[in-house]
Amino acid sequence: MEVSRLQRRYIDFISALFHEGFLDSQFTELQHLQDESNPDFVSEVASLFFEDSERLLNELSRTLDQQTVDFKKIDAHVHQLKGSSASIGAQRVKNVCLTFRSCCDENNLEGCLGCLQQVKQECYLVKNKLDALFRLEQQILATGGVVPIMSKD
Repeated sequence: MEVSRLQRRYIDFISALFHEGFLDSQFTELQHLQDESNPDFVSEVASLFFEDSERLLNELSRTLDQQTVDFKKIDAHVHQLKGSSASIGAQRVKNVCLTFRSCCDENNLEGCLGCLQQVKQECYLVKNKLDALFRLEQQILATGGVVPIMSKD
């Protein structure tokens, strides 16, 4: 596939990720930090986020499965997940975390369990979307093209 078609596909795909709320402007900020000296910066940051998210989600599952649920501990984990999702621009994950924290404040176990399933789903979705985006970037680079960067506005 020619470079210009790959670049157009990339622009359409990333625009859809923003439009569908998967990503926000923080992701664009990360892209602007990437350069020739660190060409895999964004994918490395995303990879660290997903490793950390998996650890936090497992910890949340274990904590919510206890006989006596420690909502303060749950809230601390959700707060951490919210912060890391916000830092990479994973908007839908961050938004579920906001609801999750409200359920923690109310000691709402059913709400927390529902939010846990929802945040797992959103993490899974955004991971698959970003994996596809990074594969498209690699295709563009392999054909000698330049990956288009969204503007900051």
